[in-house]
Amino acid sequence: MSMVMDIDARGTRHCETSTLGVLLRHHGVDLSEPMLFGLGAGLSFVYWDGKNMGFPFLGGRVKPFDLTRNLAGRLGLELLVQETTSPRKAWNSVAASVDAGRPVGLQLDSHYLDYFGSKVHFGGHVVALYGYDDHDAYLVDTEQQGGAVSTSLSGLARARAARGPMTARHRSFTLAAPEGLHAPHERIVPAITACADAFLNPPIANLGHRGIEKAGKLVRTWLRRTDTPQRDLPQAALLMENAGTGGALFRNLYRDFLAECTELLDCGHLRTGHALYTEAAALWTEVAGLIGKAGESGDASYLDQAGSILEGLSRIEHEAMQALSRLGSVGPRV
Repeated sequence: MSMVMDIDARGTRHCETSTLGVLLRHHGVDLSEPMLFGLGAGLSFVYWDGKNMGFPFLGGRVKPFDLTRNLAGRLGLELLVQETTSPRKAWNSVAASVDAGRPVGLQLDSHYLDYFGSKVHFGGHVVALYGYDDHDAYLVDTEQQGGAVSTSLSGLARARAARGPMTARHRSFTLAAPEGLHAPHERIVPAITACADAFLNPPIANLGHRGIEKAGKLVRTWLRRTDTPQRDLPQAALLMENAGTGGALFRNLYRDFLAECTELLDCGHLRTGHALYTEAAALWTEVAGLIGKAGESGDASYLDQAGSILEGLSRIEHEAMQALSRLGSVGPRV
């Protein structure tokens, strides 16, 4: 057996921030999950549909691994990423890291993990590997999946080799915190303004505030979009609230990040953004509930209500991000 000692195996709400927390705490950097999410400029929105999709997908965060890259760049962390098409090289790389006493992050398809509660394919899942023996790998996943868990080495190999949407080629990564690391509180303003600018200026209509407005129009058609609404609509609602989002399609995490920031920065724009995202988070949870009820009942009026709320959310989040984007020019810094 090979095991990294003194691992703080806290599982939190979202997979990528759970893994980042494990890797950073190993280097003595202990940040809350909302702070990791916010410093990584993790909030976004996408309405994703296509001919090869059984049902539309609402996403509330940036693409898998972008959060890790953003966080590393913003804090000045040393991020070492390995990718390969060779399963043998992939395993040797992560085993060497654990043997050297370093936990390692893995991106994989959660479908093949023995312990995973929902057997659906998701190629953007991220876990921290901190040990292994002849049969099993020892991982840290989200609190919902059990925190410190184990899976068979064969299952882990299949999960890492999977191909499909959002997968990577046996991606693994380590983080190191060099001397002269940027103090996290000094990077709050650029993290917030980068997130706001991306949200306010989406390159296509499916993203950012424009994507939420589009969702408000299209969600009204969802009962006609599927032959199995009693399955697909409640599943969509479940993904918004319980699939590692922290609730409210990641808006709870961003609300809590902004709340932490208001304790460090005295700025009216920041308080406005926090107040608006507090309102938005509650409304996203309401939208998920209405979508679920529509699927269970077949009553399209619930989707009409959800659509109206989403169109309002587009305006609320646009106003919030406009306020937050002004931090860079006039907001006082820590």
